[in-house]
Amino acid sequence: MPLTLQSLPQDQVPLRAFDTVGLPALRALLSAHAAPIIGAEAMTGPAEALPGLDALADELAASGRGLIMVMGKGGVGKTTIAAALALGLIARGKTVHLSTTDPAAHLAGTLASEVPGLRVDRIDPKIETQRYIDRMMTAKSPGLNAQEQALMLEDLQSPCTEEVAVFHAFSRIVNEARSAFVVLDTAPTGHSLLLMDAAGAYHRQTLRDFEGHGSGRMTTPLMRLQDGAYTRIILVTLPEVTPVLQAAALQDDLRRASIEPYAWVINKSVVAAGTRDPLLQARLAGERKQMSRIAAGLPARSFIVPWRIHPPVGVVELSELVTDVTAQATQEQ
Repeated sequence: MPLTLQSLPQDQVPLRAFDTVGLPALRALLSAHAAPIIGAEAMTGPAEALPGLDALADELAASGRGLIMVMGKGGVGKTTIAAALALGLIARGKTVHLSTTDPAAHLAGTLASEVPGLRVDRIDPKIETQRYIDRMMTAKSPGLNAQEQALMLEDLQSPCTEEVAVFHAFSRIVNEARSAFVVLDTAPTGHSLLLMDAAGAYHRQTLRDFEGHGSGRMTTPLMRLQDGAYTRIILVTLPEVTPVLQAAALQDDLRRASIEPYAWVINKSVVAAGTRDPLLQARLAGERKQMSRIAAGLPARSFIVPWRIHPPVGVVELSELVTDVTAQATQEQ
């Protein structure tokens, strides 16, 4: 912590052995000793083993190309999972375009170095908006006088122009996946749903425009997203109450748009880490409860990433998430 912050008054909330959901748990945060009783299920054996991220990378690589969209609420590790899957595809002999729609744009910091065969960028709303304005002015302004050009520029600088520009950039990335792998680290759920809404609105408008003119060869971005052979939606969650609820709600929203998620990734699992730490073992009851909810039919398939001592930052750490540990140990022997 920077020295300037260390000198300020502080309140510290320690990691607790229970999920901070519900009145008893919230009240327990106000006491240094009070805690909900941990059920006996916390000390039972490990949950049924789920495949790791290496198995998901194998499945994705087998398709040869396509769009991989990593989605979920903020803070669940979407950027980490997207970067790891991109590296997993590179390790399996593919070339990959890794991009993000997240305004926070942590991709470069997560990778921490360049990787041959991997192109990394982001959809920057300000840059995309200016490109869109420049393109429209170039196309339309030659036939207008100075006053008309000024009015057109003023109209293009409205807030809705950014939404249109970002959608156009998103559409370009979606189309790239026709011949290569594109891994898209999306913004938190609310931003992503707005992007989906834009895809739906564009799809409906395009169908109206082409009505009666034949649209057999027309393919909109929404149609690409609805095509399970073209787009694979990966929902990332933590094995906690709120992230699982929000992932389930996001899945419902996608299904209403006829978009079926390909898989869930359960990130930072203490159960999968096989911990012996007393505090972390006490958290296993809450995690197992959420994993049981997931296993009861929320996703079609699930993959798991163990909780790690060191944050997976950098190419080496990220690559370990998509490496078959068993196979690697056999090769070393």
